[in-house]
Amino acid sequence: MRYEKGRRERTHKHIIDVASRRFRADGVAAAGLAGVMQEAGLTNGAFYVHFESKDDLVRETVIASLDERRDRVAEALSDGAGLEEIIRDYLSPKHRDTPSRGCPSSALIGEISRQPRKTRTAYTERLVEFVQLIADPIPNGKASECRQKAMGIFSVMIGALQLSRAVSDKALSDQILLDGIETALQILGRK
Repeated sequence: MRYEKGRRERTHKHIIDVASRRFRADGVAAAGLAGVMQEAGLTNGAFYVHFESKDDLVRETVIASLDERRDRVAEALSDGAGLEEIIRDYLSPKHRDTPSRGCPSSALIGEISRQPRKTRTAYTERLVEFVQLIADPIPNGKASECRQKAMGIFSVMIGALQLSRAVSDKALSDQILLDGIETALQILGRK
């Protein structure tokens, strides 16, 4: 049977999109290949046409979701959004409440640290790119100082978002988000 041109690439991307949502919502360990493939509308056997192993899928998913996040932030910055707006959007109740569509770092950081070196290296490369994206619009300072501030801001953002998702008290969760915003803005030099 002949398939139309580009079908394999579209299917590959579709599997990554489904896995990305599942991994961020349920965690890598809890999201089985069978569930990912079923949600993608494919058989388990089709998985091996596209990936050698779950580790390969995880790596490609991490790369794709981090690239997507970077591109969205870059687009927002080029459209005139400031870092404060990006921080507030990141540490919003909407982002907290939709981990399956949110930042892969905040959703998966604990699991990424247990992935094979190849995946951690891919994550590291994208983390450095993302931090530089945050550092570029920071005014007044040497490049190294701006990168240091950007790393601090991103670290606060990830930690605050993870904590806000972990607690069972909604008021406390909301306060964690607000405190994270204030702390990130202090690092930025705005408060």
